[in-house]
This record gives sequence, structure tokens and C-alpha cells, in this order.
Amino acid sequence: MNFLAAKEMDGRLFAGERLLVMVGLLGIVLAAIVALYIGFNGAAVLPEGDLESAFSFDAALGVFILSIAAILPLSGFASRKRAMIRWVFIIGALYSYAVETIQHLRGINPRYTQVGTIADSIFGYLFALESLVFIVFTVLLAIPFFRKDRPVTRPLLVLGIRYAFVSTMVAFAGGLWMIALMGRYTGDAGNLIVLHGLSFHALQALPLIGWLLERARTDGKLARRWIHAGSIAWTMSILLISIQTGLGQTMFELTALPALTGVMLLVWLAVAVVSVRRLLKSTGGASLCNLLKDRGLSR
Repeated sequence: MNFLAAKEMDGRLFAGERLLVMVGLLGIVLAAIVALYIGFNGAAVLPEGDLESAFSFDAALGVFILSIAAILPLSGFASRKRAMIRWVFIIGALYSYAVETIQHLRGINPRYTQVGTIADSIFGYLFALESLVFIVFTVLLAIPFFRKDRPVTRPLLVLGIRYAFVSTMVAFAGGLWMIALMGRYTGDAGNLIVLHGLSFHALQALPLIGWLLERARTDGKLARRWIHAGSIAWTMSILLISIQTGLGQTMFELTALPALTGVMLLVWLAVAVVSVRRLLKSTGGASLCNLLKDRGLSR
């Protein structure tokens, strides 16, 4: 590993990724604009448009891009490979925002249109291709976090990131499942968007625990136990959702699998609350600004 890669691996969250952050924030801004439009005009745009889908997609993709921007500086990639990954996500996100939002505003289903032109169908095929590109480059980004031969200067945060990538792969599998079905529903009442969405949120939920315990200066062995507990609980919830959805059943019913899923998520929440309390106790009432200031490279 060269010096530059080693230096970047020790970096702050978001360090050097201002443009990627701006693209992520753009998705959230677009979602807010779409929500405002829905408030005045409703979500349905004939013949196929559904602006609620545009709202949720833009917001979700924006949060995903922000998550990538946060962890990319910790990957250890040299500047050229890091720039390649950055621009793939930037270009892909901008294309996805445009197709999802504009097509729904035009009343066209951006993925599976039945009334659009040949050009609309091509845009949809490119949309699906872009999803595959995101999968490939997310896997490339994940690989260095699992390498045993690389030094890890922020082991608690990286441990949470490793678990998060496991859930992210399940999210991508759910996305491919939806592409194969040409929709989000399976069986009598299964909804793949629940699996898809919650799996992606692991990119925020699981590194958060590592970051909190790192900032709280928790004993390494104890902190790893807490991270394992919260992350395994989250991962088990994803597994249970996968089974319930595969059976074609909704997650919003009072049966065994949804109930166990709720218990697992409560375990994660309990670990997160404990981590926050340890941080607040260790900082002795430090300001919110100081709590959020991530340490790493000052350059």
C-alpha cells in the first residue's frame, strides 16, 4: 500500500468528498421539491406517473450517496481509484435523479412503461443498467474494508461498516428481485421495497454505533461486543424480512416473523441508545457541534 493510500485510509468521514456530498444533498432537495408539488397537485400524474415514488427514490438515493461520501475516505484507495468510484456514483446519481423525477412528472413509469415511446423504454433500460453499475462499484468499495492485510486505524467504525455492507448486498439482491419481477410485490402481500429500503439503511445505522463508541472512547473489547450485538440483531432482522417477503407475506401483520423482526430492531435501538448515553457521559455535556466533529486527518 502506498503512502497516499495509507494517509487517506486514516481520513475523516467525508474528507475530500465535497462534490459527492453535494450530489447526495441534491437528492434530498429534489425530494423536498417533489413533496411540495405533491402537496399542491397530488401524487398521481396520468397515465403512469407516481410522484410518491419519485419522492422516496430521490430521498433514498441522496442518503445512500451521502453514506458513500462518508466512508469512501476510509477505504484506503489511492487517489485515482477513489476518483473513479466518486465519478461513477456522481454521474449515476445525477442520471437516476433526472430519469426518476422527470419521467414521473411526465406521467411515465421510468422503469416499466407501458405507454411511453421507444426513447422512454431506452431510458428505463439504462436505469436498470445503472443499478447494476452501482452494485459493481459498491462491491469494489466494500472489498478493502474486509481485507485482513490492511492496517485499520479506526477499527470500531470499520467494524460497523463491514456489517453495513453485508446488509447492502441484501438490498441490492432485493433490487434485482424487483427488476426480475418488474415490480415490488411478490406473492399475496409481500413488498420487496421494505427489504430493499431497510437493508440500505444499514449504511447509516451500523457505522453509527461504531462512531458513537469510538467518540465515547469505550474500551475496545467492550465496544466490539456492543457493535457485534447491534449489528447481528440488525442483520437478523433483514434475514427475517427476506424470509417473510419470500413467502409472499406482508411485514405489517402480527405473526411470528414480523414480531421477531421488531424484537431484533429493538435490540439494535437499545445498543444505539446505550452508545449515545456513553458518548454523552464521556464528553461531560460537550456542545453538539463538538460531538459531531469527526476526528481524523486535519489536512
